[in-house]
Amino acid sequence: MDLEERIELFRRVGEEIITEEELRELLIKKEHPIAYDGFEPSGLAHLPFAIYRVINLEDLIKAGVRFKLLIADWFAWINNKMEGDLEKIRKVGEYFVEVWKASGLDMSKVEILWSSDMVTNKDYWRYVLLIAKNTTLNRAIRALTIMGRSKKELQEVAQIFYPMMQVADIFWLEADICQLGLDQRRANMLAREIGPKLGLWKPVIVSHHMLMGLEGLKEPEGYDEDKAIDIAISSKMSKSKPESSIFIHDDEETIRRKIRRAYCPEKVVENNPIMDYCKHIIFRKFKSFLVERKEKYGGDIEFWSYNELKRYYSEGSLHPLDLKEATANYLNQLIKPIREHFEKDKRAKELYELVKSYEVTR
Repeated sequence: MDLEERIELFRRVGEEIITEEELRELLIKKEHPIAYDGFEPSGLAHLPFAIYRVINLEDLIKAGVRFKLLIADWFAWINNKMEGDLEKIRKVGEYFVEVWKASGLDMSKVEILWSSDMVTNKDYWRYVLLIAKNTTLNRAIRALTIMGRSKKELQEVAQIFYPMMQVADIFWLEADICQLGLDQRRANMLAREIGPKLGLWKPVIVSHHMLMGLEGLKEPEGYDEDKAIDIAISSKMSKSKPESSIFIHDDEETIRRKIRRAYCPEKVVENNPIMDYCKHIIFRKFKSFLVERKEKYGGDIEFWSYNELKRYYSEGSLHPLDLKEATANYLNQLIKPIREHFEKDKRAKELYELVKSYEVTR
């Protein structure tokens, strides 16, 4: 695969790349650069985690990236997930790994690491303190938005450690590329500022899109000073908002019911969650998108690109209900093998039942 093909795969993943010029230089210099993402074990897996995350991983693996997936159990502890119970958090992390296996991710192409292993090394904490000594208190507080909490929820001193540790992770894992969601941008930008001060490198940031929740665009809730990013975070599909999420354990009828209730105004493409799933999931996993309709409503129609679907829908030539039914069909095709794995595999089923029994806390 030549350089331009690799760059194009990064463009498929990155809603924002900082910077593409640096990425190009990195790919010329390194055939297999290291990228990482971190995940707080925080409840049952949903569409962004189990389907969309894997789609992005597969594209970057094709581009030659060595990917490190960090189970951020200590971060979940600081963030009071699963009632701040580290044993429960550990079990949810094990469940996360099982989800990736069930999703079809080639586990031989990724490396799984745990924050709880990293924090036992004193040199890791040296990184944390060096980063903290080179960060103002105001800058650290501004970076706390990466925790997915509004300002009024940030009350504990321990939370100040969160962005310092996340920046430390980047250098401890030797990550050339920070490949996280757009909501993690502040920590990644801090790493770019701090790295050269410590005689380290400036990581490239490839921020992926945040899938919208079923309810559509939400009012900003105070997660970030940048209004556009605040709205995106407020509107994203979140496990802590089950009414706006599709989970991998939802059966076909539940998926259909949720999709039918979703925000999807006629002729409106922007900020339409159903169109969002078509663009970022369905057209990246399937060659075409078939909408089955009765003859009196125009008969079946097949779309071969997202732009074709976008044009057709914006013109009013496709009814929202037909779009929803087709989207539910494709999403169920992707979720079904994962759902069945957790129904049939003994270990997976035990983990699912255990995690399902836990109280999910923000």
